[in-house]
Amino acid sequence: MIATPFTPIASLLGGALIGLSAVLLMWATGRIAGVSGIAARLFPPYEDREFAGRLAFVAGLVAAPILVRIVSGNLPVQTIAAGTPVLIVAGLLTGFGAVWGSGCTSGHGVCGLSRLSLRSLVATISFMSAGIATVFVMRHWG
Repeated sequence: MIATPFTPIASLLGGALIGLSAVLLMWATGRIAGVSGIAARLFPPYEDREFAGRLAFVAGLVAAPILVRIVSGNLPVQTIAAGTPVLIVAGLLTGFGAVWGSGCTSGHGVCGLSRLSLRSLVATISFMSAGIATVFVMRHWG
């Protein structure tokens, strides 16, 4: 079994920053910080005055680990035990789920739950249950 280190301070700070960024985006633009929706609207047929803001949001996601590397001199070690075919299938299923569920973990789990959305509660329970079941199956029968 792979053990994940317990990092309550870093996790608390990361969660607070995610929450703060979601609140700031809602305050500044009136938009929900759903990453899948923001990223999807960078591609045609979407062309509107909010394109630059969406591009900046996604650029910030890409720039964050680069900034961590510059500031700290290293990146956290990441290990993925799955091969490329599994990662491709997982990515496609995640994308399909985000489209089918009308949102992703950030849109439903962070923003939707904080707005007491019943639809987001159902979506969050669904994707968390699927994730828990997948990990259980992979660790016990995979």
